[in-house]
Amino acid sequence: MNEMLSAVALAHAIHAGRLSPADVAERCAQTIRACEPDIRAFATLDLDTMLARAQEPGLGQTPLAGLPVGIKDVLDTAGLPTERGSPIYAGYRPAADATVVRMALRAGAVIPGKMTTTEFAFMKPTQTRNPRRLSHTPGGSSAGSAAAVAAGMLPLALGTQTAGSVIRPASFCGVTGYKPSFKLIPVPGLKVFAWSLDTIGLFGAHVADVAFGAAAMTGRDLIPEESDELPHFALVKTARADQASADAHAALEAAGQAAVKAGARVSVIELPPEVEALDEAQGVIQSYEAALAFADEWDRHRDGLSDRLASYLADGMTIAPEVYDAARRTARRGRYALADLFAGHDALLTFSAPGEAPEGHATTGSPVFNKLWTLSGAPCVNVAGLTGATGMPIGVQVVGRFGRDKAMLGAARFLERAITDA
Repeated sequence: MNEMLSAVALAHAIHAGRLSPADVAERCAQTIRACEPDIRAFATLDLDTMLARAQEPGLGQTPLAGLPVGIKDVLDTAGLPTERGSPIYAGYRPAADATVVRMALRAGAVIPGKMTTTEFAFMKPTQTRNPRRLSHTPGGSSAGSAAAVAAGMLPLALGTQTAGSVIRPASFCGVTGYKPSFKLIPVPGLKVFAWSLDTIGLFGAHVADVAFGAAAMTGRDLIPEESDELPHFALVKTARADQASADAHAALEAAGQAAVKAGARVSVIELPPEVEALDEAQGVIQSYEAALAFADEWDRHRDGLSDRLASYLADGMTIAPEVYDAARRTARRGRYALADLFAGHDALLTFSAPGEAPEGHATTGSPVFNKLWTLSGAPCVNVAGLTGATGMPIGVQVVGRFGRDKAMLGAARFLERAITDA
């Protein structure tokens, strides 16, 4: 498999004049041409436009240095179809770019195409294969984004998470996935699934790469400084630990041991009941909001929905408003309780996924270890570098305090280095 591309290293080389945006775009184009027939990461591919934009004067001195950035196909793009993984939107061309797409373009991105997504970012699998082993799922719903980065086709790609759609595919594909604090990246132009949950994130080769990409697009101070301070991690397995495989347990323990070896403190804790309750509340909120968000598709295009999504939306319609409101109150209590945990810890360390990517392509895996963190709004990163018994990647998840993304990314970078050095 091709080596993954470091956005930081490429941008530094371009800014220093050792490479040009056209050089990097051509390299990506060559890899895409070679790998895409097997990986199938793109819903729409437009290499000619990417290569032409990479020739624009001054692009190399922009924050993103003209790097190629993949766009998940639930984000609107005026210049490319936005089909959302559904036949209902086949050939659909929005009138405007999603805000985050325009932010990426303003920062100097070149766009090679749209990345595959499960149907409306739900559970129906895509055509995409896992570059680590083609017979296994890449996860979902941001399948194409994770797979393209893992295959060395792109240095950066945008994804979204409503339950576990950034962290899980990042774990399965062995890449870094960053879900920022809720709404840190603006969501206008994203096809809404659940407005209290939908979060735009990034995929890259390493923690430094997603921090660089997010900082360049948002203009925020997200890149951690080098520091001699050693983080204090709280290792948490959650009440659903019995759904994690032996491999996942071993990976989490190995990550904790690597952190200790590197000088960090690691305390094993249990989550307060108020935080654990976020898991069930997430399911209620997602289902209720999805039933409303897809009212038009349900009323006018129901035959175009998969049976699984249609059944899910029908179930959501049975949830009473007072049940939804109670779940929102549960979410508020859980967020307060989670904030209290960070009084004594810099970051939480927990499972990213139940184990290695499942074999076959009939499922995208389970978001069981992601849902409560998504509802909490807390920033999360999948840290890669560990493997299971069959050699497939297993990531671990670092969770930070809401709004403290830079500190969380710093803790994740520390752990990434500790795992590499262990």
